[in-house]
Amino acid sequence: MPAPRKYPDELRERAVREVRATGRPVAHVAKDLGIHKEALRGWVRQAEADHGERDDRLTTAEHDELTQLRKEVAELRRANEILKAASVFFAQEIDRPRTRPSR
Repeated sequence: MPAPRKYPDELRERAVREVRATGRPVAHVAKDLGIHKEALRGWVRQAEADHGERDDRLTTAEHDELTQLRKEVAELRRANEILKAASVFFAQEIDRPRTRPSR
């Protein structure tokens, strides 16, 4: 489960919108809204990536997809390990010599 967010989504959107619409420096907007300037700077960069204005970051959708795919890969790797262990177990059962019970 992801960590809880320190700032509400509405505040994030408002801050990013103000920086982009007014052209004011990030540090000034952050100070006015009581936000850490580096947090706001990251939000602005992410908004730019989501709008196709930046190529150096993944969009939010791409990041979510990457996270989901990594979870899926981890699950498939665990399943493969289980299957490998089961195949070793059953191979040993097949190779074991069969003896008749004595009477």
